[in-house]
Amino acid sequence: MKKHEKTQIRIEDGKLYMCMAFLMCFFFALIFTFFGGRILAEDGMEASANPVEEVYDKNQNPIDLEQILAENTDGNVQEQMCVEEMDMEYNTRYEQDSTLAKDTIQVLQEGRAGLEKVIVIKKYQDGELISEQQVARNMIKAPVERVVKIGTGNGYRYEIKEGDMVYVVAQSVAVRLEASENAEKICTLNQDDSAQVLKIEGDWLFIANTQTKGYVPANCMTSKNPNALEAAEEVGLSKQQLLQNLSFEMDLRKPSGFTLEQFKKVLSGDSNDKNSVFANHAEYFYYAEKQYQINGIFVASVGIHESAWGKSQIASDKKNLFGYGAVDSNPYGGSYAFDTYADGIDMISRVFVKYYLNPAGTVIYDGSATSGKFYSGSTLSAVNKRYASDKNWANGVYKWMEYLYGKL
Repeated sequence: MKKHEKTQIRIEDGKLYMCMAFLMCFFFALIFTFFGGRILAEDGMEASANPVEEVYDKNQNPIDLEQILAENTDGNVQEQMCVEEMDMEYNTRYEQDSTLAKDTIQVLQEGRAGLEKVIVIKKYQDGELISEQQVARNMIKAPVERVVKIGTGNGYRYEIKEGDMVYVVAQSVAVRLEASENAEKICTLNQDDSAQVLKIEGDWLFIANTQTKGYVPANCMTSKNPNALEAAEEVGLSKQQLLQNLSFEMDLRKPSGFTLEQFKKVLSGDSNDKNSVFANHAEYFYYAEKQYQINGIFVASVGIHESAWGKSQIASDKKNLFGYGAVDSNPYGGSYAFDTYADGIDMISRVFVKYYLNPAGTVIYDGSATSGKFYSGSTLSAVNKRYASDKNWANGVYKWMEYLYGKL
């Protein structure tokens, strides 16, 4: 994630009122300049004003500069305003497909992050960053939606092996020089094109056909092997085995190991879930765990803790179970709105993996490298440092993790 600090304003003890007057004038000039430019769509082409504003308006943070400044009265505290370029995370749309074996996950279209300019106010105490707050955002390149097919049919699943013939299930897929989304593109294969698997490297296949050799994401390919022998029903770990992995200091990058049925069991029929939000969306925590290398029970527990089991106003109005985008000065106004609960579950899982749970440069689910922007470690207490201002947040989340594990 690139960062460009173009404007810096420091507010120090003894000069508060003078700085406030100057800062307010300068801030509104900056906002005029910031939003005065033209918004660009994907691949640098001009976009019509209405669609872009629709996306932006839904998620923008209202600005309350006076309140932000009023919070800074301590001589040891300084604030810094800067403009940054940040990734704009894409949404994921899930489609059911009865021709695929039950719970098979295949990518029909890969998602791609967009780009936005963000005005951020960072607060330092004795030189240490203690908080940062986004006060305005402007999209400059739209994200591309990710489309995933989920199998609902009967039959069998088949794990692709070296030597297999595979076929493109996505509308198109880029063949790359290395096993990374950022690697050089060699060519493009279209839906139903075939190739042979020469090697498997994690979530990537090294394939070859008469035209090319290179790497493709495994979840964009399928085997049409009629002699598949692996049953669709998952064989999960026992309750005792799963509980052995549960601890306050557990590595949240390690999947819980719950099967889909176990996710449904612990998130269904709960008297706390009065609107059945978690019961009706249990599978999406499972899909996130399968795709993004994260503990799905942790993600569900964050949602339960932040939304009071889906009963908060942000959850009800904005389909946002996680308070994502909320700031202490204006939680409701700053929080993101999602079209569906599934959108929010998928996005927050990727956000945790990309920004909080892995150090900068870690290769993740799509072959890209993490920014590690908010990384302090991969445990609950480490995530707490940058994700939530409430110092007891980690304990609250862990309470629900214990509760869900206990329902096995």
